[in-house]
Amino acid sequence: MPANQTRSRARERNNVLNRPEFMSLNQPLKSSSGEARGTARRPTQRQQSQTQQGANAQHESPENNKERKELPEEDCMQLNPSFKGIAMNSLLAIDICMSKRLGVCAHNTSSWGSVRSMVKLLALTGHGIPWIFGTIVCLTRSNTLAGQEVLVNLLLALLLDVMTVAGMQKLVKRKGPWEMPPSFLDYLAMDVYSFPAAHASRAVMVSKFLLAHLVLAVPLRILLVLWAVLVGMSRVLLGRHHLTDVGCGFALGFLHYSLVEMVWLSSNTCQTLISIGTLNWSPLY
Repeated sequence: MPANQTRSRARERNNVLNRPEFMSLNQPLKSSSGEARGTARRPTQRQQSQTQQGANAQHESPENNKERKELPEEDCMQLNPSFKGIAMNSLLAIDICMSKRLGVCAHNTSSWGSVRSMVKLLALTGHGIPWIFGTIVCLTRSNTLAGQEVLVNLLLALLLDVMTVAGMQKLVKRKGPWEMPPSFLDYLAMDVYSFPAAHASRAVMVSKFLLAHLVLAVPLRILLVLWAVLVGMSRVLLGRHHLTDVGCGFALGFLHYSLVEMVWLSSNTCQTLISIGTLNWSPLY
């Protein structure tokens, strides 16, 4: 027995595979089999995810599929805007930039802050509240039928201007170039937002109305037109309106004047309205 053991030990020592550098050849390939199992499992996970996505796609409604198809088109429209959109955005940017530069009386510390009070006084001459109360006072003191007819139609034109501009401002809700809170008179006249410019609309409508129904000398007619333009520009200098707001206000003022001329109230209708307003209406006599 000892001789057999010594012989087996000698054989193991003389065996080449028992050397340290060849020991890895005698070990089982555990890592390779694990990798093979891992590679065998990965395709099954991908296949499961693909099958789940396919099942979800089948359960989705056709409306969701349409929305997915429409998304790339909307993205293309945003990435490639039309020429009209680019032109509008460019004009609005120019309008905002120029309006901010022209707001030289927006604050007391502005470049023209020393004349801010005078510009505000000029803008006040185009406010709706003074014109409405002034027209009512003149109407109560007028003794002629022709004068009352003109004043009643002017009062209706002023009310039409205030209501139309207030409604458009509520719809658009555009803010001015400078963040400035409205004054108390602006709240009374519902002139809170920027577009369209109420002062510009009222100044053009009043000047056109007075030029058509009053006999004035040529210098007074020129001053009346100049007053309307300066009232509109004063709001830009004060930083309350953009240039486009004032331009649309001028156009709206012409429109109001045309509407009042189309529905001009006769003298009898004006007398009836005056009687109703003064509570002296007697329809039975």
